[in-house]
Amino acid sequence: MDDLIDDSGPARGRNEGEYTVSEISGAVKRTLEDAFGRIRVKGEIGRIFRARSGHLYYDIKDDRNVLACTTWKGQVSQLSVAPEEGMEVVVTGKLSAFGAQSKYNLNVEAMEVAGAGALMAMLEKRRVALAAEGVFDPLRKRPLPFLPEVIGVVTSPQGAVIRDILHRLRDRFPRHVLIWPVAVQGRASAPEVANAIRGFNALPPGGAIPRPDLLIVARGGGSIEDLWGFNEEIVVRAAAESAIPLISAVGHETDTTLIDHASDRRAPTPTAAAEMAVPVRLDLLAHVDGLGARQARATRGIVAARGQRLTDLSRGLPRADALLAGARQRLDLASDRLPATLRARTGRARVILSRLEGRIVPAALTVPLADRRRRLAELGTRLDTALPRATRQKRARLDLVHLRPAPLMRLMRQDGERLAGLADRLVTGARGRHDRARDRLAALDRLRLSLGYERTLDRGFAVIRDGDRVLTDSAAVRAARIVTIQFAGGDTVDAAAGQTPSRGKPKPPAPDQGSLF
Repeated sequence: MDDLIDDSGPARGRNEGEYTVSEISGAVKRTLEDAFGRIRVKGEIGRIFRARSGHLYYDIKDDRNVLACTTWKGQVSQLSVAPEEGMEVVVTGKLSAFGAQSKYNLNVEAMEVAGAGALMAMLEKRRVALAAEGVFDPLRKRPLPFLPEVIGVVTSPQGAVIRDILHRLRDRFPRHVLIWPVAVQGRASAPEVANAIRGFNALPPGGAIPRPDLLIVARGGGSIEDLWGFNEEIVVRAAAESAIPLISAVGHETDTTLIDHASDRRAPTPTAAAEMAVPVRLDLLAHVDGLGARQARATRGIVAARGQRLTDLSRGLPRADALLAGARQRLDLASDRLPATLRARTGRARVILSRLEGRIVPAALTVPLADRRRRLAELGTRLDTALPRATRQKRARLDLVHLRPAPLMRLMRQDGERLAGLADRLVTGARGRHDRARDRLAALDRLRLSLGYERTLDRGFAVIRDGDRVLTDSAAVRAARIVTIQFAGGDTVDAAAGQTPSRGKPKPPAPDQGSLF
């Protein structure tokens, strides 16, 4: 009989059923979804995380509990407001469970603003008050120095922030860095950061500790509570009053604090702050090299263009023979007419002289001579009478004038001083004019040397002459017996002319200097 009894059933005294883990997780999920199919929850948004897939994960909290919320990628665009940390909202969605981690969360489909959170309200009130005072005025912001010699960094000496800044500065353009260690979180953060900014500004220029040319206030990312020290009024006012240009690099790109508005430049990350502080040294060197190459090319182009222009203008000038041809012809015609003209002029003068010979008689000369003698005698008589009278008048006027040595000496001294001043001005003006003329002459001489054919010889060319005649083509060289070749530096070589292979068309000769080969 005992063999007929099956002992494999449930233990005696146990009537509850058994569930698998998946069964109980599914039952809990269905219960939550049935009981809370669509609900509205009011709370303050806490931590926010956006996944690479586009899903949005965040918390809704009150003073005691936290509710995990999820908004899927396709639902994010349907939200009426973008969730921000510290915002008080009313969310609508379905409550569900995630059995793999024994967690429940709210799938949010709609979101409405219920009111700003306490921190956000305080932050906005402080921002409005400081903005009304002009602390955030863009006109008071100073430009950053292009290449600061010393950079002051206000941050925690531990962590990756200072290492990232130093590494980026070393890669771009190494600079002297002064670190002022401060607490970047907690109650001590705000006063330490403000004291650091004011301490750097208090350093005297040229002192034992160099005064920074640029300040960077940096901290890594975190929640609004973690970054709250950089929203304190003491820090914001210290940043606004800083005489040294200041870069704010607090948090990540999406984090915004009040020091970002008061600083001269806001950087999205500490690494970006280091990139704003200094340029890339290799880029500057490459830019300078490029400018030098452009300058050299431009100089060569200008010289070549001016040389070609000078050559073209010289070709337009008429030859000396053509300029003198008309004058030579007129001279030849005048020289041919000169003998006949001289003979005719001599004949006319001889005729006139013959006519005057008959009129010249002694009476024609003695009568005017007697008149002149009589006139001279009358003037002598008048002079004997007038001269004593004029002498007495002059002596009387001279007696009326009291001549004393002192006024004459004073006038002579004044005239001497005026003459000395004029002499000094003359010497100074002459010296200045001489110096200007000498500088201009030196400049013209340098220009003459730069445009002369000797500079062309320095580039490897030569001048070929047959005696005093400059040979300008190969036919003339072959026709000459002995040619003189002038090289750079004035060296000349005499060589026998012969057949030389053609090396291409030579460049046109420089004006009045012959041909350069």
